[in-house]
Amino acid sequence: MKNVLVISGHPNLSQSIANQTIIDSLASGLNSAEIHRLDTLYPTEQIDVAAEQQALLNADVIVWQFPFHWYSMPALMKKWLDEVFLHGFAHGSTAKLGGKTLQISFTTGASGEEYAEGQAMNFPIKAFMPAFQQIAALCGMHFAPPIYSTGMMYIEGLSSVQDLQNVTEKAKDHAARLIQQIQQL
Repeated sequence: MKNVLVISGHPNLSQSIANQTIIDSLASGLNSAEIHRLDTLYPTEQIDVAAEQQALLNADVIVWQFPFHWYSMPALMKKWLDEVFLHGFAHGSTAKLGGKTLQISFTTGASGEEYAEGQAMNFPIKAFMPAFQQIAALCGMHFAPPIYSTGMMYIEGLSSVQDLQNVTEKAKDHAARLIQQIQQL
């Protein structure tokens, strides 16, 4: 099995049914994976760049797990990217991440139907992927097909028990698809 590093970018994972279920499933299904929960590692947003870079060097497959925030990654994850993926380390003539696989995995609150022209999100999800593909390309990394699940919204006190069950089941399915894809890389 390849060395897998999972970067969890949810800003408050303990409040997320979907992303917490996915991370828990990855921890049990890929028991040798190293999982970095940015929300608990860096509550003051002071990123340990050296430690994060070392973890990246040790990995063959790098998974970014996050909720889709404003058609991209959450702010803490973006800060992590800005501070860790430096020129000379992640890209440039002395880059060290070439040949590794970048696997993005994300959830959306909006339904899949809303990601279409004329609907609330106005574009299909694939229209938001070029920035992620370019990060991988610039770093000489292989960009694995994204794994994502839509309609993963559950709001405590507003959503029903059935909504909770649906989101939990969809999150378990998401994690199973992700684990299967990682194992096939």
